[in-house]
Amino acid sequence: MLDETAKGVFTIAVTPFTSDGALDLDSVDRMTDFYLEKGATGLTVLGMMGEAGKLTAEESLSVVKRVVARADVPVVVGVSSPGFASMTALSDSVMEVGAAGVMIAPPGSVRTDDQIVTYYQNAAKAVGDAPWVLQDFPLVTGVQIAPKVILKIVEECPKCVMLKHEDWPGLEKISALRKASDEGARRISILCGNGALFLPEEMARGADGAMTGFAYPEMMAQIVEAANAGDMDRARDIFDAYLPMVRYESQPGLGLAIRKYTLAKRGAIADGALRAPGPKLSAATIAEIEALATRQERALARLG
Repeated sequence: MLDETAKGVFTIAVTPFTSDGALDLDSVDRMTDFYLEKGATGLTVLGMMGEAGKLTAEESLSVVKRVVARADVPVVVGVSSPGFASMTALSDSVMEVGAAGVMIAPPGSVRTDDQIVTYYQNAAKAVGDAPWVLQDFPLVTGVQIAPKVILKIVEECPKCVMLKHEDWPGLEKISALRKASDEGARRISILCGNGALFLPEEMARGADGAMTGFAYPEMMAQIVEAANAGDMDRARDIFDAYLPMVRYESQPGLGLAIRKYTLAKRGAIADGALRAPGPKLSAATIAEIEALATRQERALARLG
């Protein structure tokens, strides 16, 4: 089961589809193997970048079953939902087939501190005994969760064992939470998203690792390893080599298509298709990705 000691790289998995939009379970196996080979210490499926909203309930469960059966690391499953009944149903189903925990993002309808705390109290009841991750991603949800609110949720919900930190700017939030745990608050795992754009700084502030889906997951694993060894210069050198591609993949609206194209090019999945609705990459965009990949290879060769 997922707990407060989780660390490393929990790669956010894409959901592979064929060119005609069918779910590609064979590619789920290939993708799982790829992530593990590249240093993942955990996997997260059905997240916001996993096209979860485009899957039927049956497809969602089939993806989870396939990943859990293939992986020898903890698997976290996104169960965010407008209603608690559907959240309970999905959480119960995925935990029954071997998931290590679930992840919950707040709905855009909660705004005040009290509303956010009440929502998560009710969400905790909805998922029962499942350990869960609080997904803090205000750029998408529109919900701003202050450190004091996170601390209150952690205090009142013992099954909340991890924060998926995706606030931007958010480095001060990590510092505030770690300061609070140093002073006696319950310490939970903090894994960071945002495409790894700030991973070296997040590690230096006290994060335990990454939970994001950049198409080169070995980059996150290498940075986390270097940071944990106290070699922040090495961590930043690694980051610098990948930064142009990180930046390019972070484009709103197009980032997932870029990520899936790269994963297909790397052999992790058979096809980079998104299930409709979704953008298609132009020839110019593909040429830019290829140019960045070539330059990245040269930068990594110089790094050694």
